[in-house]
Amino acid sequence: MWLLLLVPALLAAVLSCLRLVRAAATADLLTGSARSHPVDPVGVGLYETAYLAGGPVRVVELALVLMTGRGRLHLAHTGWTSVVDPHGRSRLERALIAAIGPEGQCRTGELRDRLATHPIVLEIGGRLVQAGLATPPLVREHTALAVRQVRQALLLSAALLAAALAVAAPGTGDAGSAVAWFSLPIILTSGTLLMARVDVHPYTHWATPAGQDLLKAARLPHQAGPSEPSPGLPDAAERELLTAVAVVGPAALPDARLRAALRN
Repeated sequence: MWLLLLVPALLAAVLSCLRLVRAAATADLLTGSARSHPVDPVGVGLYETAYLAGGPVRVVELALVLMTGRGRLHLAHTGWTSVVDPHGRSRLERALIAAIGPEGQCRTGELRDRLATHPIVLEIGGRLVQAGLATPPLVREHTALAVRQVRQALLLSAALLAAALAVAAPGTGDAGSAVAWFSLPIILTSGTLLMARVDVHPYTHWATPAGQDLLKAARLPHQAGPSEPSPGLPDAAERELLTAVAVVGPAALPDARLRAALRN
């Protein structure tokens, strides 16, 4: 009886591990191709740092915090964003104001999702991908999905082993045989996950290993400002706050009401 439970466990383990190996090989190929075609050096400023740390959504959150701090937007803790100054100082700010709409007010969550797919935001990621600093989005998504599937196969094998032990006839040795056979998919998936921590895990981040090194140095005071023109560089206190938001996210904000506004 327990043999019927072993078949899906073995199939799930083998297929998920093969899928992860293929995803890792594709990631190596694509990221290696990006590094072999260098483009002009990319200036890594606050927006680029935000992309490497949290992707397009983090870039939008940084822009919202920057514009709110400079009095151009009002973020309400009720989940609404209102335009205070309709004149954007950069392409990203102008795109954000345009995304809010002619009424000058919209839901913050909808604005964040809408602007995260805007060409100006995706252009930041594209430059970083070409420079070998950011993982291509499709590579990151496929690799993360493959890792999740292997993890699910491991949990499935453990659950089916428990079911097999429950139905095994006592005193017949079936329990020992079930444990021995089910150890195969369990060892296969757990071993694959351990190897993935070294070989595959970097591809599940927005930043490549080279980009991760840049993130570690993101708090250096001589780091360049945003890549888009801005009316004057921020002072030291503002730059420290914006850098923390870029690297950590809204959780770095000391203002609880502003954190709540971005969560909404």
